[in-house]
Amino acid sequence: MDVSLRREDFSTLPGWADDAPAQAFTAFRRSAEQAIRTTPYRTGSLGLAHAELAPAYAAALAESGSLSDLRAREFFEAWFRPVEICPGSGAGLVTGYYEPEIAVRSRPDSGYRFPFLRKPDNLVPVADPDNPPASIPAGFAFMLDDGGLATPCPDRAAIETGALDGRGLEIAWAASRVDVFFAHVQGCARLRFADGRLMRINYAAKSGHPFTAIGRLLVERGELSAATVSMAAIRNWLAVDPERADRLMRENRSYIFFKETELNDESSGPVGAAGVSLEAGRSLAVDHRIHSFGTPVFVIADGLADFDAPRSFARLMIAQDTGTAITGPVRGDLFAGSGPAAGDKAGSVKAAARFVVLAPRDSEMARRAGHER
Repeated sequence: MDVSLRREDFSTLPGWADDAPAQAFTAFRRSAEQAIRTTPYRTGSLGLAHAELAPAYAAALAESGSLSDLRAREFFEAWFRPVEICPGSGAGLVTGYYEPEIAVRSRPDSGYRFPFLRKPDNLVPVADPDNPPASIPAGFAFMLDDGGLATPCPDRAAIETGALDGRGLEIAWAASRVDVFFAHVQGCARLRFADGRLMRINYAAKSGHPFTAIGRLLVERGELSAATVSMAAIRNWLAVDPERADRLMRENRSYIFFKETELNDESSGPVGAAGVSLEAGRSLAVDHRIHSFGTPVFVIADGLADFDAPRSFARLMIAQDTGTAITGPVRGDLFAGSGPAAGDKAGSVKAAARFVVLAPRDSEMARRAGHER
């Protein structure tokens, strides 16, 4: 991993004093409870271990009630040191994602015929994707196990043309294949039924086939420019010609399966890969092979407007999710929230960014950054 570490100071960190980190503390405490009381998070290759984060987790859990922005800022300054992740080449990048809300029906009809599917019972994780069974391509995280016979799962085109029909996997049906596709990209959705009932679905598994970003394909083919490509621009392109849209979407062979999740509180976010509900505007999807879940990360993006304030984006986020397209030490996806307004926010996010990890004061990362400065 070609990165260096540079110690920063809270007093001179751009935007730190203007941030309102109370909600970031709420998100951090949620991860603290998961890591301390359920399962410690795996250590990423940057090296922040659970044992190093545990004292700050314990201190967060000892706080009673919510904190003010001032008290939250004091908490993070007391327990952490800011360390910028400096890539050997290129710049950091942030994009946005959200939890869409989609109108559905419990049974298919002429207007609602595109299903969300549950995971097939015989779709299982590949124990070692780097050394899979002979019949499974390298890198596949999932495979079908048919009585001890390992086979690849059908890809998007095969599934959408009936490869898994008749197995009772359908959760609900949407009116638009594009809506289903973007729920796959986001990895979650709220489903609104005709009677007003609201259901949440979350990522359960994937087909195993490689993820292909269709926005990148549109740019490579001259259909959209790199400067203007966005979620809204891609949706507009897909709306022009449904048959052409289907062909493009099927070039992303990866297919996502979902599981139903209780939605007792409509203000709560979906559960991310870190096992906790995501906090709108404060949860960050990262490359979990590199970053440890639960880590506070201060994201600075001068070319991006803040979600809630008339200033450039500089806010404390908590690493609580991951995604297939989120790769590298300075690549992140900002969770914007749920529903159409959050979709508008997320769809406009694409900016160069700096990633400043808050490393525990006594951690090896903080000591290493001090030496490299």
